[in-house]
Amino acid sequence: MERIICLLIGYVFGLFQTGYFVGKLNHVDIRQKGSGNSGSTNALRVLGIKAGLMTFAGDVLKCVLAIFLVRQIFKGSEYLPLLAMYTGAGVTLGHNYPFYLHFKGGKGIAVLAGLVISTKLWMAPIPLAAFILVVAISRYVSAGSLLVTIIFLGEVIYCGQMGGFAMELTHLYELYVVTFLLMVLAWWRHRANIVRLLKGTENKIGSSKK
Repeated sequence: MERIICLLIGYVFGLFQTGYFVGKLNHVDIRQKGSGNSGSTNALRVLGIKAGLMTFAGDVLKCVLAIFLVRQIFKGSEYLPLLAMYTGAGVTLGHNYPFYLHFKGGKGIAVLAGLVISTKLWMAPIPLAAFILVVAISRYVSAGSLLVTIIFLGEVIYCGQMGGFAMELTHLYELYVVTFLLMVLAWWRHRANIVRLLKGTENKIGSSKK
């Protein structure tokens, strides 16, 4: 029951589509421009760096706040890290598939950044550095985003195996599964980007959309 509650709490927080609302402030439906999603990368391409940063910050914050709330509600739970991960999964689902926008949302990478920060703060520098390095070299935001999902899964497994989550094995392995499914979901949402990357036609940051 706690898992379902956490998913629902996360989903409600995830429904706040920062990019959509930032677009509306600029009299633009972000879903009708650029790549057609309401994430920070599309907001950056369509509306500029200020809108992109606002969208990214809002999407990170909604995940952080959702997990903070769950940590207060279930304080003392013996598997709180697992409940936090379910909450992050709920936020991702709400962000990617908002019912009131016909289930057309973002791709969940900014939400993942909030989940990384909320899981263990020390986990953030490595995926952040990897993202910046890949994007700086290739100019492919999608490539950096996909790499981040792999690194986060690796960090969660490493931390868990080192005893960093202080949970029994059953809950620990469940944590790994949820994190893995989040990675799979991110790759699924980026499937069109992956095809373009393989073909060499993916849009580079700073260039006009083809």
